[in-house]
Amino acid sequence: MFRTRFNILLCLALSVAQGFAQGTVDDYKRAKDLRGLISNKVYHAPSQIKWNESGDLLWYEKNTVHGKEFVLVDTKSKTKSELFQVTEVVEALKSDLKKDIDPRSIGGDRIKVIDRSTVELEAEGSVWSWDRSTKKITKKEGARDNRRGGYWGQRYDDSKGEPVESPDKSRVAFIKNSNLYVAPKGNLKAERQLTFDGSPGEYYAAHIQWSPDGKKIAASKVRKAEVRILTLLESSPGDQLQPKLQTRDYPKPGDALSQYYPVIYNLESNQLFACPTWLIENQFSIGRLEWRKDSRALTFEYNKRGHQQYAVVELDATQGRSRYLINETNKTFIDYSGKRYREDLQDGKEIIWASERDGWNHLYRYDGTTGAVINQITKGEWVVRKVVHVDETRKEIIFEGSGKNKDQDPYFIQYYSIGFDGQNLRELTRENGNHTAYFNNDHSYFVDTYSRIDEAPTTVLRDRSGKVIIDLEKADDQALKATGWKAPEVFTAKARDGKSDIWGIIIRPTNFDPQKKYPVIEYIYAGPHSSFVPKTFIPNPSGMQELAELGFIVVQIDGMGTSNRSKAFQDVCWKNLKDAGFPDRILWMKDAAKKYPYMDLEKVGIYGTSAGGQSSTAALLFHPEFYKVGVSSCGCHDNRMDKIWWNEQWMGWPIGPEYAACSNIDNADKLQGKLMLIVGELDDNVDPASTYQLTNALIKANKEHELIMVPGMGHSSGGDYGEKKRRDFFVKNLLEVNPPAWNAIP
Repeated sequence: MFRTRFNILLCLALSVAQGFAQGTVDDYKRAKDLRGLISNKVYHAPSQIKWNESGDLLWYEKNTVHGKEFVLVDTKSKTKSELFQVTEVVEALKSDLKKDIDPRSIGGDRIKVIDRSTVELEAEGSVWSWDRSTKKITKKEGARDNRRGGYWGQRYDDSKGEPVESPDKSRVAFIKNSNLYVAPKGNLKAERQLTFDGSPGEYYAAHIQWSPDGKKIAASKVRKAEVRILTLLESSPGDQLQPKLQTRDYPKPGDALSQYYPVIYNLESNQLFACPTWLIENQFSIGRLEWRKDSRALTFEYNKRGHQQYAVVELDATQGRSRYLINETNKTFIDYSGKRYREDLQDGKEIIWASERDGWNHLYRYDGTTGAVINQITKGEWVVRKVVHVDETRKEIIFEGSGKNKDQDPYFIQYYSIGFDGQNLRELTRENGNHTAYFNNDHSYFVDTYSRIDEAPTTVLRDRSGKVIIDLEKADDQALKATGWKAPEVFTAKARDGKSDIWGIIIRPTNFDPQKKYPVIEYIYAGPHSSFVPKTFIPNPSGMQELAELGFIVVQIDGMGTSNRSKAFQDVCWKNLKDAGFPDRILWMKDAAKKYPYMDLEKVGIYGTSAGGQSSTAALLFHPEFYKVGVSSCGCHDNRMDKIWWNEQWMGWPIGPEYAACSNIDNADKLQGKLMLIVGELDDNVDPASTYQLTNALIKANKEHELIMVPGMGHSSGGDYGEKKRRDFFVKNLLEVNPPAWNAIP
């Protein structure tokens, strides 16, 4: 983050900060050097854990005192061995290519174990085969390119497309003049028009799907809506003097949306069946159009705008009847973007479905014929976080869950298995830590790595029952601790409701002195789509330890309104993003300060990016009695200005007065503290105009603030320069120390 070269003539700035105990040049230098100081100081912590195709071998790399090592694990013999020596592979490549090879280029996701003798790896633009016995390397092919490019929000013209072959490849279906046609393959002149009501404004989409038996065709009739275009100015392009304009497809809350109406054309009966518009009215989206394997029906998912109804719909291919198989409703919102799960069993005879209907995210089993709930699979005051695998043969589900172990942090992920009938719930992991599992293809084994923010990881190999088969690695963090580093402290306090526990971490500088007073800075991300306080072992989470080195206590907290707890806990955010859990965060810091009086709550700062940028400014506007200094990067300062899906998910539809009530722009006149805004001019995630409109509103309200626009930068915290400005802003306004005169330092 902050890697400015200022070691040379650093003493020139000493006079600026001389005599202060915090925010000195020495503190800046320690902050700058910290990342390099603690880097690679944790040994024997596996990374890049990967299985082979057959699932009997796995490999991983680890950092050791002697450098990087690669380990092969054999589940049959229950042994560990060296996969290869980097030096040997490098020498073999060097000999073949007749040039030097950087050893650091060997590793990562560019390695694939084929069998006990053969390893494939990518290096120098090619794929190589390494024989572990002969230690010979052979060039196989050019490097695989699996990277996807392009803008994440790009909309495509689905009124046009290539003809789609029937399953027996004898015919093709295609779009012509906005209508659906079919023809013998290779003889489009013998075409047959199937629909006649298509037009440029209401066309049949080119996403065509033949039924498995080749006797029906599924498509969608589309009522098109124009897509809003976001225009960005690239002020300083690298290839020319003059600026460039860039554009992006960018629907915003309240914009009209195209409506998709699935249809089936039955070629045997010459009938067109359409799903009734009233059944899927006012769509936010229609997705996952799929044929049943026996061609009896088409199913799809219907997300009604406002996100208070989400349904699985069936369109019968013989009679044309439409019905809801599952119809999920909620008074606030359905978290479709974070908790949706569906698995169809036995060609739709049963369906596994996730729902928060009982107040916690759990799994249900449906009868796919009648649409009735057969049974609730999981239940209790805890949540299913992710379904890992559904085994139809064993009638068993493997899943991630959290909050079930009441003696642990409720956010810790543990792994479980359970029968379809809700019986035989089994803990696959139990140790007090946050677990990450890496399963082989048939889910008979998994590597389990678990740690806490204050405890280095342990890694074991388990079988499907959770039994430990091999103790693989126990991380060694002694070299890290020898640098003076100390782990963040986990701290809990009660929420505003007096019942819920609020979890967070406290980070102190490495030269911490309990006799001094320390301003407190909160790093905030309060998006309702997840929880954000780190739970796994990270020595410098989000650079917070570096910031602490300047003389601050840095904290991160998950308040109410975030996810991964109960539905009621998350519902606090509904049409109320300005809340951002602040009542809980403030109570948490007050409780921490009671225990640790050196936390100076008269001087509290806050910073964040994106949704955290919105919240960090909101802290100063709506809670000025507590938060005094804020830095907001690429903030969504008005939810009407940001991308449609994220904001309508939580703020609802239609656009109501809640949007204005939560707007930093509409409430800019409330600013009392010190505020810095940072934005990248090419941000295509959050419209940068959101930040510009906020600064405009602040100017009109005659409110002092600072604005940093970073040319050429997209959605980010501001890069190295933004980090420098953020740190200087906190040093100046919380420590009341003038930052070093950087322009005087080469």
